[in-house]
Amino acid sequence: MSQSSPQPERQSTWRPPDLRPGPRPVEVAASDAGLDAVPGQAPEPGPEVIRASDAEREAAVERLRIASVEGRLTFEELTERTEAAYAAVTRGDLDRITADLPGMGAPGANPAPVQVQRKFSAVMGDCKERIVGRIDGPLEAVSVMGDVELDLRGAQVPSGVVDITATAVMGDVKIIVPDGVTVELTGRAFLGDRKVNVRDPHPGARVPVVRVTANAVMGDIKIVDDQHHAPLRRAVASWWRDRA
Repeated sequence: MSQSSPQPERQSTWRPPDLRPGPRPVEVAASDAGLDAVPGQAPEPGPEVIRASDAEREAAVERLRIASVEGRLTFEELTERTEAAYAAVTRGDLDRITADLPGMGAPGANPAPVQVQRKFSAVMGDCKERIVGRIDGPLEAVSVMGDVELDLRGAQVPSGVVDITATAVMGDVKIIVPDGVTVELTGRAFLGDRKVNVRDPHPGARVPVVRVTANAVMGDIKIVDDQHHAPLRRAVASWWRDRA
């Protein structure tokens, strides 16, 4: 039976901007746009009302990817902000997503330590692991009459891709991924089940990918995102943050 290894967990204070559609002002005062009024000339609108282009969204996503490579964003933060970038309506929305990141060419942050343990197994027992290290190679989860749970949300994934081989023999394997990732599932099931319960990412978006080769024999393998992992706890946490 494998035991979880305690590792420090990074906390993020960033919250996705509210991108719900709302009324946009047709005319903006010079003071609101951050510009000095010029007599006889209409002031230019500021970033809060200028609509973002597809190229600007892609540029923001690339900046997020580089920040992830530099060790500034966890897998969950990268996915969450990438999704927000593709949903951004204005330049101001994009600015808020990257506001706490340094400019291009700044010295890189210290990346998380490499995730040394690559294989997680449970034989007639339980293995529960929250990975917060840097994933730079494939992972393996094996369950034989036991339960294995891998939580990838706090990991650093510089490549933006995680490869996992999951095997369940009369047991269960559960893989928790951030909201908004693309899950590619292959493998086979014999008297067992393989399930993917995640939200579909933004169409055409370059989002992080989790590739799982899942083989189940009288067992179950599930890949779930944060929303489907603990919906009640997530709702309570969101309510509590909104009160603050």
